[in-house]
Amino acid sequence: MTNDNDVLLIERKENISTLTINRPDKRNSLTPEVLMLMHQELTEYAKGDDVRAVIIRGIGDVAFSSGYDIRAIPTKANPELEERMRGQNPLELAQESIVNYPYPVIAMLNGYAFGGGCELAISCDIRIGADDIRMGMPPARLGLIYSVNGLMRFIRVVGWARTKEIFFTGRYYDAERVKELGMVDYILPRSELQHFTYELANEIAGNSPLSLKGTKRILNMIAKQSLNEQDQKEANKLIGESFASDDLKEGQMAFLQKRQAVFKGK
Repeated sequence: MTNDNDVLLIERKENISTLTINRPDKRNSLTPEVLMLMHQELTEYAKGDDVRAVIIRGIGDVAFSSGYDIRAIPTKANPELEERMRGQNPLELAQESIVNYPYPVIAMLNGYAFGGGCELAISCDIRIGADDIRMGMPPARLGLIYSVNGLMRFIRVVGWARTKEIFFTGRYYDAERVKELGMVDYILPRSELQHFTYELANEIAGNSPLSLKGTKRILNMIAKQSLNEQDQKEANKLIGESFASDDLKEGQMAFLQKRQAVFKGK
């Protein structure tokens, strides 16, 4: 049961559940609370077979999600943070819950999706967007090295070459280009977005639960890739260094001050 003041609105109708990020004043930016609630809800659904399609969206018509709240990004790689990075933070937990949810999860992109919001959408099985959306990944503009798991998600969805372009440029792409890049599956006039999304969700939810669960499980098994222990340690070290860097601090300040960042590579 939710109310309008909750940061995550939950609506169940027959075999479909809609999870709506409800932070309109913050352009639906992601916080640990939002992400943990999403993780908990999906984990609870996964215990049964009642919810056979999930739709994730943002409140309003402006943003699906503007990304992880930049003010919440830590700038010091203390031991506790490093331990969290070796495990799973709230964003990772939410994304893994989406990927491993036994039934299909649909991102209804009712507005722009940047950073963590973009990756949240990429984690979904199907992405449907309005024809005025924008998407992009800005880590290179902020002085961050993105996580191994995050990069692998993009590679699985859009391929190596397009992942390189998305992360090397840090560009924000319009609807036509995100469709070309494979970041979304459907682009529709805004007036048709909701109807199309729920029609598709109903079609999916009406199919065999056994087939849906089995197919998603096997597809996840096929897609799974892993690094060896040495590679993972090196990647974690690089990520930890980026969190402690002057470049991250400069990227944060430039973002907040709406100016061009001046990075020094350290």
